[in-house]
Amino acid sequence: MEPNRDESAEALEGRTRKIGEELFATIGRGPNIGERAWWDDRLMGLTMGEETVKVQLFRFIDALPSLVSSESVRRHLDEYLDEAEGAVPLALAIPLSLAPKGAFGTRALALAARSASTRMAKRFIAGSTPSEAFQTVLKLRQKRLGFTADLLGEAIIAESEADAYQQTCLELLRGLSGPLNAEPEIPQIDRDDHGPIPRVNLSLKLTSLTARFDPIHAETTEARVLDRLRPILRTARELGAFVNVDMEQYAFKDLTYHIFKTVLSEPEFRDWSNVGIVCQAYLPEAFDDLNRLATWALQRGTPISIRLVKGAYWDYEVLHAKQVGWPVPVFVEKWATDANYERCARFLMENHDRLRPALGSHNIRSLARALALAERFQVPKDAFEVQMLHGMGDSIARAFVERGFRVRVYTPYGAMLPGMAYLVRRLLENTSNESFLKAGFSERAPIETLLKNPEEIGAMWGRNRSKTVRESLKNEQLPPFRNEPPTDFSQGENREKTRSALQSVREFFGKDVPLVINGENVSTSEIIESRDPGDVNTLLARVSSAGVEHAERAVKAAREAFEGWSKTSARERAKIILRAAALMRERRFELIAWEVFECAKPWREADGDVAEAIDFCEFYAREMIRLSETKHRDVPGESNAIEHLARGVAVVIPPWNFPLA
Repeated sequence: MEPNRDESAEALEGRTRKIGEELFATIGRGPNIGERAWWDDRLMGLTMGEETVKVQLFRFIDALPSLVSSESVRRHLDEYLDEAEGAVPLALAIPLSLAPKGAFGTRALALAARSASTRMAKRFIAGSTPSEAFQTVLKLRQKRLGFTADLLGEAIIAESEADAYQQTCLELLRGLSGPLNAEPEIPQIDRDDHGPIPRVNLSLKLTSLTARFDPIHAETTEARVLDRLRPILRTARELGAFVNVDMEQYAFKDLTYHIFKTVLSEPEFRDWSNVGIVCQAYLPEAFDDLNRLATWALQRGTPISIRLVKGAYWDYEVLHAKQVGWPVPVFVEKWATDANYERCARFLMENHDRLRPALGSHNIRSLARALALAERFQVPKDAFEVQMLHGMGDSIARAFVERGFRVRVYTPYGAMLPGMAYLVRRLLENTSNESFLKAGFSERAPIETLLKNPEEIGAMWGRNRSKTVRESLKNEQLPPFRNEPPTDFSQGENREKTRSALQSVREFFGKDVPLVINGENVSTSEIIESRDPGDVNTLLARVSSAGVEHAERAVKAAREAFEGWSKTSARERAKIILRAAALMRERRFELIAWEVFECAKPWREADGDVAEAIDFCEFYAREMIRLSETKHRDVPGESNAIEHLARGVAVVIPPWNFPLA
């Protein structure tokens, strides 16, 4: 008799906690005092315990590679820490205060800063040459750990840099394949449930294969990326290596998946299984993404691997969305990300024949649930693997190795300069208030708390959350001004609306456009031909040109309307301006299309002009209401009132580069 759903869920939760407790018993609570990681963690705890100090030190670390002279190193360090004021801990303040002034002290301080940063970087970065990477990989293999080499330096700003990135990928594949394939086999990391697996594993970013990775120009982006990606895949297949595609910002997600599926559907690569891609569980869309990948993999007829991670761009996604006024694309509560990770892990275990699971996490609870799910769905132990970051969670990796699982270490490879951005990201993770590693091993939170079901945490969070009471605005009140968000062209729906508008406005090309004076159409004999700057043979419109007499008629009409308009309440006038904003919002894509044709503006710049025009209407409507309120400044014996009076007719000449705004 099958257990009911509640009994099944309870059993799964019980097994999850049992596995978690066993893992903690093996792991202990972090590295011991004899390990370098213990000292590094203590140092980070002493110097980065204060949030303000941590931020300033990260800013300094990020800038350090570009600081040439010792003087500039000392100046930047002083300036950054000055902003932290009295929060600088003694462990950092004392050495800085003892460093003597003058050339010798400055050189010593700069040397110490570079040495400490380099030491920290070496903990997380495997090397900057194939030989250094090979030595790191050999040390990992001695511990029965697999690897995936991640090339640093994803910020590509020139096509020559994209060429260099491609060549580095090829050199790394060729440089590691021969020596590693000659090494004795370690079945735990060199085989899965189907037989031998590649020993060389490369992780790359599609955005690094072109300087212009842009969803608006999806076809040209895809062509440039594939020109550089195919040789890498071809070489990897010839050498028996594995290639994994990393995921980055949310804006690039859909295009990254599209390019991945496109190239691996081609006849040359359709039957190749040694490929994988990342799925980020902090995205609410992650589960749907996995569904689509599973359907595609079934149609393709060959499985792929999925590296399931929580996601590394949370701060960026939240801040960027708030900055531009878009919906936040990630879960804003950590428990929700953890719960989604478990849902996605379940899907992977259920579909492991199409999507081979690679569980990227240091969270014992998340991994314990994945192991319990593997047992539930009878997934062989060697049909999936656990992945962790180089230099982080070494004791966790050891525990999984001892339990017979395949563990792969995400091993960054590259020079110090591009590596600094990666280093800062890893330090942020290590010192984050919500970091599992920090909570579990530095702050030693109770194991029961660390293994709590995220759904249970979410339920408690929902019950205890203070309910904010929002007062309903009166009908005559306007909400506070907010900038009109730009259009998110990473969304396929918005790109399609723009293309449709570009097509539909063509129906109006070549028409005669009269002047409008006092509500009447006025055609003139003198014509201005409006042509597409991108194709001067395309006539957009024949516009009547105004003369002096037309300007005089317009001024006369405005003066006649002035008295009635100025007596209209500010709120009524504001309603008209707000209606104009609403109309522009409704016809946004049509206006974008006209700016593309009339002004040769790219999509984003055209959209920005429309958004600014909407902002003008929304802002000045509110300002008029504010300014219209009578201000009183009374003193004993006097009652004084101040109010704004309309001055009359004005002429506005808009700038050429903001034709709508």
